[in-house]
Amino acid sequence: MLSRLADIHARQPRRIALLGLLMLMLLAAVGEPAASVLKARNDFEDPGSQAAAARTQIERATGAEPAAGVLALVQAPPSSPAVRSAARLLAADRGVASVAVPSPGSPSPLIAQGGRSTMVAATLRAAADSNEAAKRITAAFAARRDVLLGGRAVSGYQVGQQATADLGVAELLAFPLLALLAFLVFGGAAALLPLAGGILSVLGAFAVLRLINAALPLSSFALNLVIGLGLGLAVDYSLFMVARFREELGGGAEVPDALRTTMATAGRTVIFSALTVAAATASLTVFPLRFLQSMGIGGAVVAIVAAVVALTVTPSLMVLLGRRIGSPRAGRDGAGGWYRLARAIMRRPGAVAAGAAAVLLIAAVPDLRAHWSGVDASVLPSSRSARVVSDALAREFPRADPNPLELAVSAPPSAGGELADYARAISHQAGVTRVSAPVYVGASTWRIGASAAGPAIGVRAQRAVKEIRTLPSRYPVAVGGEPALFGDQQAAIAGGLPLAIGLLALSTLAILWLMTGSVILPLKALLMNAITVGAATGLLVVVFQDGRLTGPLAYTRPAGIESTDFLVLAALVFALSTDYGVFLLTRIKELRDQGMDDREAVALGLQRTGRLVTAAALLLAVAIGAFATSKIVFLKEIGLGTAAGVLLDAFVVRALLVPALMGLLGRWNWWAPAPLRRLHARLTTHPRTSPQSPPRSARRSACA
Repeated sequence: MLSRLADIHARQPRRIALLGLLMLMLLAAVGEPAASVLKARNDFEDPGSQAAAARTQIERATGAEPAAGVLALVQAPPSSPAVRSAARLLAADRGVASVAVPSPGSPSPLIAQGGRSTMVAATLRAAADSNEAAKRITAAFAARRDVLLGGRAVSGYQVGQQATADLGVAELLAFPLLALLAFLVFGGAAALLPLAGGILSVLGAFAVLRLINAALPLSSFALNLVIGLGLGLAVDYSLFMVARFREELGGGAEVPDALRTTMATAGRTVIFSALTVAAATASLTVFPLRFLQSMGIGGAVVAIVAAVVALTVTPSLMVLLGRRIGSPRAGRDGAGGWYRLARAIMRRPGAVAAGAAAVLLIAAVPDLRAHWSGVDASVLPSSRSARVVSDALAREFPRADPNPLELAVSAPPSAGGELADYARAISHQAGVTRVSAPVYVGASTWRIGASAAGPAIGVRAQRAVKEIRTLPSRYPVAVGGEPALFGDQQAAIAGGLPLAIGLLALSTLAILWLMTGSVILPLKALLMNAITVGAATGLLVVVFQDGRLTGPLAYTRPAGIESTDFLVLAALVFALSTDYGVFLLTRIKELRDQGMDDREAVALGLQRTGRLVTAAALLLAVAIGAFATSKIVFLKEIGLGTAAGVLLDAFVVRALLVPALMGLLGRWNWWAPAPLRRLHARLTTHPRTSPQSPPRSARRSACA
């Protein structure tokens, strides 16, 4: 297939390049509006959880959400006309079901200490789009300098708004840096290839996600991942295709023959790479949280699209450039720095492997003390109104309910007496600070309000949820509210983790076995990837959970590491570690299949890919690391953590640990049971080089 594709590119490069340009314009028209289309609701909760069921039941019975979604902090006492006008402005919105205003002269949790400011609470209709309602209300209060808006709906709207703004900043930062680095790495006109491939990959993935969104609503946060990963993979794939094409030209091959060999070798590597990245990120889709599903789908889609672009557009551009694409660095393979490094490592493989593994394991130790946080107003910068209102609520409104619990009880209207006894039993549970009287809200549903002590993600609040859920009741009870939502989220993650890890391990083992024919190399890859993931996530704990670098990175220390963030980072680092392993192992296998002994194949393979892997890692770290500039903490965590993981993999794992372990195991690296060897022989076809290509002895003088 790849050989036939190479022939098509060689015969009709201009026509295919023109089709690529037309496709770019089409994708720009279809994919660009994706940012305004992807708007999944409740991104970070399990839709099948008890907390979600409680909310749905109350919404169906009352026609309104269980808790106030919009809070207006008015810098005036409750008797002020400013408070009454703010209430009227909130009530005028079509998405608002009711507005609560404290009565002057009466104690109320909505009045601040000292009485100088007032909170007006608006509850949204159940059918309302909370994001659109928050957008309208924000516009309505734009001229009010005495009012700050907050609450769950406004917080969610501002997080999405901030993420979109940060996306633009990251693009403005990443594109010029990538262009400069691409020029330094690729040189000359070849520097245009990764940028063209990156734009096509991102827009193509946007278009596919927009189509998927019509059937399965996706989170807009997937777009951030698509841009960073799409640019990074497009650069990587272009780099390896161009490097191999240059190597073949430098060895004396004509352009068509050089392209055939490039497609049969580097093109095959791109396919395996895309499959490994897609499989790793797709493992996130087993979790019920829409945020994780969207990130998994986005990562898998952009990996496949980037590979398609690399195999359908990049080859034609390489043919058009021909020998103007440049030549490989002069010098013999055996004289290169990477070759000498590999040989030095394999003279003392045990010591090098132990040292490199120790560094990574020490970096992973902080993972043992990680604790989790959720996504709320605290992830926003301190300048955002939702963050200001959240901080003011905790500081100035001591009687306000910080962690309301909403209980939906399925019982007939006559069950009031029994439910009153049940409510009294709830008040005696550990961590419960307040319980309201049961209220019948219709549709065989009673509503009981309660409060949990401490932060919603804290031990006391979580214990309160567990105590209430284990309390005997004659009638079915669903416990909801922020503490319950967080607990159910953690339970959903814990429940899906074994399946996600199993799928990730099995897919990686299968793809790497299909690529190499070995069972030892895939097992080693799993182990090294796991250590790299641990080191990268350990950095998150040290930097963000411990509150280090708050000045340079411009963030407020969070309560912990956002758990879904942790999973996304782990999947990304695992995927990219496998990606770079594929590039190195395919080259080593190719050289070994040509008859080289194991150590020479490892040394020469590292020589021909070492510079490329490190350059690719730097470029991808820039593409994804640009999100470390985000003002939202959990996006900053993904940017910094992924960049660190990629660089650790390139400079520690691929440069030191891989050659050391391969030197230790020797021929055992390629071992597989006889049945698997026979199956592999039937399933695979080894890459063919063109008969017009120069012999291997002539090509060994070319260095990638």
